[in-house]
Amino acid sequence: MLLLRWILNTLILILVAKLTPGIEFTSFWAALIASLVLGLLNALIKPLIILLTLPINILTLGLFTLIINALMFWLASSIVRGFEITNFTSAFIGALIYSVIVMIVNYLEEPKVKKVK
Repeated sequence: MLLLRWILNTLILILVAKLTPGIEFTSFWAALIASLVLGLLNALIKPLIILLTLPINILTLGLFTLIINALMFWLASSIVRGFEITNFTSAFIGALIYSVIVMIVNYLEEPKVKKVK
């Protein structure tokens, strides 16, 4: 299941690169590694950054989280060779598209549970 999720996130990253100008992958392997690094960054570093920026996040009603997502995307591109993001705007748009697609996929794969009366 974890391997399937990793490949699915990789395919979503490749789709984001096709849809967003300024985001490129040199190979499928670079996309696989970028997907892994992005997942690790989102699991380990993002919660700490959200906690540290909580006051500004509260003032912006959570919209600052979009900036944090873009920074995680951009950080992943600086770590992984073969994953290139040309500017912050591309990172922002790419992270936004990535988040929306992942949210839709998560909703679609969520098991539907019937309530018992």
